Amino acid sequence: MAWTRATDLKAQLQRLWDRGEVLASVVGGEPLFPRRLSLKGPTAAELADQFEAARQWVAELRALTQVRLVEQVVRHRLLGAQEIPQEAWVDTLDAAVAILGKHRALAQFGRLLDQTRQFQPLVVPWLQRRPLQALELTAEWPRLLAVVAWLRAHPRPGVYLRHVDAPGVHSKFIEQHRQLLGEWLDLALPPEHIDPTAPPGSQFARRYGFAEKPERLRLRFLDPAASFLPGDQGADLTLDAVHFARLQPRVQTVFITENEVNFLAFPPHPASLVLFGAGYGLGALGRAPWLHACRVLYWGDLDTHGFAILDELRAHCPHAESLLMDRATLLEFKALWEQEPKATARELTRLCAEERELYDDLRHNRLGERVRLEQERVGFAWVMRRLAALG
Repeated sequence: MAWTRATDLKAQLQRLWDRGEVLASVVGGEPLFPRRLSLKGPTAAELADQFEAARQWVAELRALTQVRLVEQVVRHRLLGAQEIPQEAWVDTLDAAVAILGKHRALAQFGRLLDQTRQFQPLVVPWLQRRPLQALELTAEWPRLLAVVAWLRAHPRPGVYLRHVDAPGVHSKFIEQHRQLLGEWLDLALPPEHIDPTAPPGSQFARRYGFAEKPERLRLRFLDPAASFLPGDQGADLTLDAVHFARLQPRVQTVFITENEVNFLAFPPHPASLVLFGAGYGLGALGRAPWLHACRVLYWGDLDTHGFAILDELRAHCPHAESLLMDRATLLEFKALWEQEPKATARELTRLCAEERELYDDLRHNRLGERVRLEQERVGFAWVMRRLAALG
């Protein structure tokens, strides 16, 4: 028996609520009600065969007083005239909310809507798109509005998030809600106060004109004669990107490695230094003019992401070469292969022919399933021979 029960009618309304359509109609002013619900009742044959069940079905629907039933008289040769529901309507928002038991949520949403219209009306369209998320943020709502008000009063402030002086707001609060605040600020701020090249989630500070935490680079001089520190025996140095770009080191070769232990254990090499790589965050290297006059060798993992990082490095340092990222090294240490957790298969346009051939073999699993050789698994004697061959 597939007749529509009272619980089925409620479930139809619940789906409207769960999709946010009920609350969205409050914002947009486009009424969602009256609304006809899907209703399936007994056929004439079922009415005759299951009369008592059908009678109970009708009584159950009629007990749902917030639903208006449109009934039709059905004349049956055995049972005579019977009134059977043919349509089910919810005529008002209040009726729908009563059925769902959402009076408190509707009232709370109304308060959020009133606050937003009063203090940040440009954010109201977001409420129509994300009404259920708004309810989850009830406790934080005044502080979120305060952040928007502060940015409107201090466009592109050039200070750190720590300097935002709004009621109840601190830098961790902004960091926690930066994706949401980004959506609001994109609505509330003039376009000239937004940097469209910076995504709001990962680069919130740059997008809205805050000071950014400096990029930092770690380096070790591999030749004491090239270091600017007296008696340097491979000191581990850290510089922000601005001062790194201003260096004028007496080196001819720069090695970049993605593994910290390899960085610390990298052997001495004439007129050279080694950088601890930053994965895909390589932009700071391209802003260092002196680096473009050096030979740059990148040593990453022998997997798809290692080649992807090499490809990105060449966007900033086109002359960069790969080191120990070749087929001979991969095959020499086959016993130490493992599986790359999440490989990439995108096209890389800056690899040389040999690199591209090996990358294609890796991304298409021609050598095995998601083959990976981490750089720290390459034997040190093998590394030393390759470095000696560089001259």
